[in-house]
Amino acid sequence: MAEKTRRGTRITPEEALAYHMEPSPGKYDITASTPMATQRDLSLAYSPGVAVPVQAIADKPETAYDYTTKGNMVAVISNGTAILGMGNLGALASKPVMEGKAVLFKRFADVNAIDIELDTEDADEFINAVRLMGPTFGGINLEDIKAPECFIIEQRLKELMDIPVFHDDQHGTAVICAAGLINALELSGKKIEDVRIVLNGAGAAGIACLELLKSMGARHENCIMCDTKGVIYQGRTEGMNQWKSAHAVVTEARSLEEAMKGADVFLGVSAKGAVTQDMVQSMADNPVIFAMANPDPEITPEDAHAVRPDAIVATGRSDYPNQVNNVLGFPYLFRGALDIHARAINDDMKIACAQALAELAREDVPDEVAVAYGRKLQFGRDYIIPTPFDPRLIHVVPPAVARAGMDTGVARRPIIDMDGYVQSLKNRMDPTAAILQGIHARARAKQARMIFAEGDEPRVLRAAVAWQRANMGQALVVGREAEVKSELEALGLGDAFREITVVNAANTRHLEAYHDFLYQRLQRKGVDREDAYKLANRDRHVFAALMLAHGHADGLVTGATRKNAHVLAQIGHVFDLRPQDGAVGITGVLHKGRIVLIGDTLVHEWPDAEDLADIATRGAHVARGLGLDPRVAFLSFSNFGYPVSERATKMAEAPRVLDARGVDFEYEGEMTVDVALNPEAAARYPFSRLTGAANVLVVPARHSASISVKLLQEMAGATVIGPILTGVPKPIQIVSTNSSVNDIVNMAAIAAGGVGQAG
Repeated sequence: MAEKTRRGTRITPEEALAYHMEPSPGKYDITASTPMATQRDLSLAYSPGVAVPVQAIADKPETAYDYTTKGNMVAVISNGTAILGMGNLGALASKPVMEGKAVLFKRFADVNAIDIELDTEDADEFINAVRLMGPTFGGINLEDIKAPECFIIEQRLKELMDIPVFHDDQHGTAVICAAGLINALELSGKKIEDVRIVLNGAGAAGIACLELLKSMGARHENCIMCDTKGVIYQGRTEGMNQWKSAHAVVTEARSLEEAMKGADVFLGVSAKGAVTQDMVQSMADNPVIFAMANPDPEITPEDAHAVRPDAIVATGRSDYPNQVNNVLGFPYLFRGALDIHARAINDDMKIACAQALAELAREDVPDEVAVAYGRKLQFGRDYIIPTPFDPRLIHVVPPAVARAGMDTGVARRPIIDMDGYVQSLKNRMDPTAAILQGIHARARAKQARMIFAEGDEPRVLRAAVAWQRANMGQALVVGREAEVKSELEALGLGDAFREITVVNAANTRHLEAYHDFLYQRLQRKGVDREDAYKLANRDRHVFAALMLAHGHADGLVTGATRKNAHVLAQIGHVFDLRPQDGAVGITGVLHKGRIVLIGDTLVHEWPDAEDLADIATRGAHVARGLGLDPRVAFLSFSNFGYPVSERATKMAEAPRVLDARGVDFEYEGEMTVDVALNPEAAARYPFSRLTGAANVLVVPARHSASISVKLLQEMAGATVIGPILTGVPKPIQIVSTNSSVNDIVNMAAIAAGGVGQAG
């Protein structure tokens, strides 16, 4: 079971297995990127049309990069002999890890990757199998192969193949370590050629770290490598091999403790607790400590700083500053290498990657990144390495890697227009993950008490447990204790009953206050005191809203079991949620790297021009909350007055309402959806005030909004977030009845992060 003990985030075995099983086994699918609908499509895709590119590739092999997926395809290959920290569990058991690595390639750098597990521990068999697959791929990522075979396999494949071969367990850690060290030495006023470096852990990652630092200028005689038997010194024979021997030095030191005295830098890829406070105390001024053992470092930052406040500390943990995370390296290394059709990833390309990462950490951090992480990120002792979710990584690191590859002669197809290449990298990434990551990070920083109102629904209970165990805040579940406990046990989450908080009318101390509040609100709406009591006692949506209104919780998510119109009406007994109160529903639709916000999908049935202007304003507010620069389009079937229609008139009037209000975002209309979203169609109307494709779409009525969202979801497979209830006084989000556990958690995070708040 994976566990981060410091901040309490826990993933249970049941959750991990469910994640890998639902909605279908595994972590990725393969979809066609070309049309496959007609007989003509099939004739082009296969026979007879496929014969033409076959002959072209036979005549000029380099055209395989033009006519096939080779140029954007990486193989993630393992034999399972060193899976994570779990050891030799075999090729089949390694498949979940390799699938995970494949989807990381796609998520962070839009690189297609396929996992391949080879059922052999024989290095020669492994080498031959990978060599024979060379024509299929643009690069090979080796993973979780034990030492010393990993060295033999990688070196031999590099010699045999004309595409990049990269063992990430070695070089991925080395590159990020080098990036952090560049900045740590800059802050401590030291030079790499002068510092004394001690490395503990003489495995694949440790050796690669030291080799890369030496290629960057570290002196052999200044670098001491240690393993479980102590210092690797010249003349030592016990536990040695050719890779360790290459780093043996002349030294009197025989133990890690002796080696650490006066050292400027400690690099650890070993084991929890390997470094003591006394060792840290003995280091030189402004020591640099990279304690990278996972899941627990060689020494914690707290313990290191307790004896050496001047230390710069990095770990492999996401819950400490300065995380050495391989995902900062391998996706972007391969992205740059693939884009120049590289024959290899060489040291110059790895160094260029490290330097680009180091330089990025010195730049001002965009506000949306700082907001997402809930703290100020500024170059200094607690920020020497960029965060993995910095959106600039994709267009900063690959160009640096590509330039180095071109300069060192490994590029088959050099990039001529580097500015155009940078722009293409900016355009290729799907914003879905980055947006959701930002939402979750902001929510985690708030540590909200979140009400999950439907405690008898399994999806809601699983979401509440996930909220609690992901350290997002406190999960308050509305329900009867016995029923909640029984349902959790049926879900295999019985132990979670002690972690969440079950709330109901029977166990609250505030019921009389709730009764009085509700009666005061409803007494002139035909509701007597007894009816108000029954509403508060028996309706979970009303009870949850009363908790929120009285400050006994920080947010509310509900709607999984009832239609949103009913839920909205029930919560409306407690809060003002009518159109005239400013409430608006905005739904985010994410598809093929684009996001649009559509409104109103929840509140306004048939809005007039003033209402449409309100919807546009709320949509722009939500867009900014998601880190977008809002551009609003008022949609119709007509463009700027033609064809003339009574139904289109209000869409033309709404922009004039915004003109009078003097709002601070772009807007235009009325227009058709293609003019709003397609720059080529928009070019026919050069007078349009929009400077780019619209990202907030205001439609004529709620039914057209609902139809649009559901059509995109069902036919195009778009990701839908929302509807986000905005313009309301408290963080309230209403999910749909077909919401998944993830959908419910996402909407809880939106509530906690205040994305829908009035403002």
